[in-house]
Amino acid sequence: MQRTGCALGAASLGIAGCADPSRYTDADRALLAAQRAEEAARTGKGPFGVHRYQGYRGLAELPWFELDSAGVLRMVDESVPKAIDFHGHLGMSMLFKPNLDLLAETPRVRHLLDCDETDPGCELDLDVYINANFTDEDLHDLPWETVTQALWGNDVVRTHTIPNLLAEMDATNVEQAVILPIMFGLPFGDDIEETWRAAITESNSADRLLLGTSVHPEGRNKIAELEASAALGAKVVKLHPTMQGFYPDADDAMEVYEAAERLGLTIFFHGGRAGIEPESQHTFAMPRHYEGALSSFPNVNFVIGHGGARDGVAMLELGTRYENAWLGIHGQGVSHLDEMIRRTGGERLLFGTDWPFYHLAATLAKVLIVTEDSGRSEIRHAILRGNAERLLAS
Repeated sequence: MQRTGCALGAASLGIAGCADPSRYTDADRALLAAQRAEEAARTGKGPFGVHRYQGYRGLAELPWFELDSAGVLRMVDESVPKAIDFHGHLGMSMLFKPNLDLLAETPRVRHLLDCDETDPGCELDLDVYINANFTDEDLHDLPWETVTQALWGNDVVRTHTIPNLLAEMDATNVEQAVILPIMFGLPFGDDIEETWRAAITESNSADRLLLGTSVHPEGRNKIAELEASAALGAKVVKLHPTMQGFYPDADDAMEVYEAAERLGLTIFFHGGRAGIEPESQHTFAMPRHYEGALSSFPNVNFVIGHGGARDGVAMLELGTRYENAWLGIHGQGVSHLDEMIRRTGGERLLFGTDWPFYHLAATLAKVLIVTEDSGRSEIRHAILRGNAERLLAS
């Protein structure tokens, strides 16, 4: 892959993209700090009160779940619609391609942000952006675990397999998952999509795991790669501005959207600042940088993953302004999710979990809480599967 004057944009490997200092200001930094402070001050004071649990297992306190005899969290309410998870991944083995058996089953999934690593689990507050539940100590090992995926592997990523994902889907009433690879722009070993496709095929799980595609906006062969993946059935293109180190309104990215329009593909962005990536990458994910894509390509459907993460307020404004903007709900707390529903009527909101970073039930529980009122039964169905079905059929 030929890059245009920038370093490789794999932020997860500690490799920065080509940032423009003028596009990230002190006001942007202050906004992120203010969001964190305001969230901490208002948690538990919203329309749904306090929702704090001991780990993912603690969600068994809610009426929709229970722990089975093996301590596995299970959905027990048969009235809940079978969900379509629009935001999932598998274990990544890249660069030096350490051994990773995607067909192996292990006793327990070790999520990258694992609230069940200890007993009792970490305090899981459903009224904050999900990353706020993890301390600096919890987050300390995350970059290392990510980097070693590319070097020699690790015991955490070896649990991010197809049988483990399907088992968690079965336990939580998730029927299908859109699996999103990321093209990092590495000099070699950047073939996650091909690896995942082979494993999904071998496991006969293509009816449940719907493989998307990814290109790097600065990739020399990006259009041909998109065409090839579309011919194999991919419907969704994952682009990650912070990990890939690009601005969503860059000319290179516009070429990807133009091809997506021609091929009938949906663009799935990582949206907004999660707050756990290097600050040098925050500039790429500011909401204002996404508007050029939305306005220039009204016939392309764009999904803003995480609902904009910690920039959820500004992303919600974009989501209500542009009819081609869909908002993933993963990570948002119940109060903000309620606001998203009130502003959109539940239209163009997509259930997603970002597995294997988190347990599927962490997002599912929030949807069930905010749609518990009988007047929101249709909205519950729309978020959990109806909107996804409509987007995948478009």
